[in-house]
Amino acid sequence: MRKSILIVMLGLLAIAFTASSVAAVENTNPRFGKWKLKSDNPPPYLNIMTYEPYGEKGMRITIDATSSKGEKRTWGYVTEFDGKYRPVTGDSNTEVSAVEVVDEYTNKIMNKTGDRVNVIINVLSEDGDTIHNEYRNVDKDGKESVSHAVYERIK
Repeated sequence: MRKSILIVMLGLLAIAFTASSVAAVENTNPRFGKWKLKSDNPPPYLNIMTYEPYGEKGMRITIDATSSKGEKRTWGYVTEFDGKYRPVTGDSNTEVSAVEVVDEYTNKIMNKTGDRVNVIINVLSEDGDTIHNEYRNVDKDGKESVSHAVYERIK
């Protein structure tokens, strides 16, 4: 009887260990880590994006920025990569953000303020060390502009 109980307990431990290992593997995203904006602006200008695990499959995004005048701003949001809008917190003009996965290298980020939606196409390089962002912004008059930024992984 004791041997049977021990076998059952070992089996339950193995199942629990496997389940936690699977959950940890599911929330591995090659974007996790810190990213620095590549810029020609002189110090103290700085822009760092931090991507961290959130929940079972999501990500927490935090942006720490310092202007060329030394003014600091921090904001962020979380996503489950399901296209659902979630609140942006901190010092940002954006009210809510949503993220969808386009393919294994590309995410579509939608930042919404009022009735305006600005889109970022976020593309991870094949080597995993660079993120290219294409920003498609619409101003209050409905005029669209496109700009680009490159972030490099901080090692």
